[in-house]
Amino acid sequence: MNPSFENKVALVTGAGAGMGLATARAFAEAGAAVVLADFKEDAVKAAADKLIAAGHKALAVRCDVSDDAQVEAMVERTVAEFGRLDAAFNNAGVMAKIANTADSTRDEWDRVIGVNLRGVWACMKYELRQMQKQGSGAIVNNASVGALTGNPGIPAYIASKHGVVGLTRTAALEVVKQGIRVNAVNPGLIDTQVGRDVFKGDEQVYAETAKQVPIGRAGRPEEIASVVLWLCSPGASYVVGHALTVDGGMTVP
Repeated sequence: MNPSFENKVALVTGAGAGMGLATARAFAEAGAAVVLADFKEDAVKAAADKLIAAGHKALAVRCDVSDDAQVEAMVERTVAEFGRLDAAFNNAGVMAKIANTADSTRDEWDRVIGVNLRGVWACMKYELRQMQKQGSGAIVNNASVGALTGNPGIPAYIASKHGVVGLTRTAALEVVKQGIRVNAVNPGLIDTQVGRDVFKGDEQVYAETAKQVPIGRAGRPEEIASVVLWLCSPGASYVVGHALTVDGGMTVP
């Protein structure tokens, strides 16, 4: 399925690399004007420039999603540039430093929760205000298979992703009668730099872990992008408040 987003406007956070970049490209190739947001300004600008050179409409915006004022400005700039907001992928996130709960620090907790959970809340807050004015829109939040289970050593990350799913479900019920759908995606092991960083540069351990996924490999960022586009499309018009797991079978009981 190749949903069309002609004459639509999409916003993607964490769009400088990985799943965010793949999704921004997919939206652009499907006809949308795309706003690529990331705190790494050089990366997101280079990505947007490539899309523009390929004939797509794109805009790069530097944004730290843990800063509410920057998030508000990001949405305002999106609307100022393209006139509306039809789809958003709240993808920006960080991995926690390895430490058991008893050994973790308040600073690390605040850092991870600030981006992964409060950042998603802030993005939805301002995205929803615009979509409510329009009476339409679709949002997908990036959670994780970590939202489905525990994982020793990364308590803040796991808590943040559980929180994203709960926030998604609650917001979905708040706005569904206003023509807006909110869902989430739970990626498993995806071949991104963030995913590889979990293994501290040990490519052998990464490769062995990927082989243990039931499908026999890590997922590709483009495979998450295709799910996000479907969730934002009319084809998913009856999907509301759902966290769709895309993990190659990792969490099958």
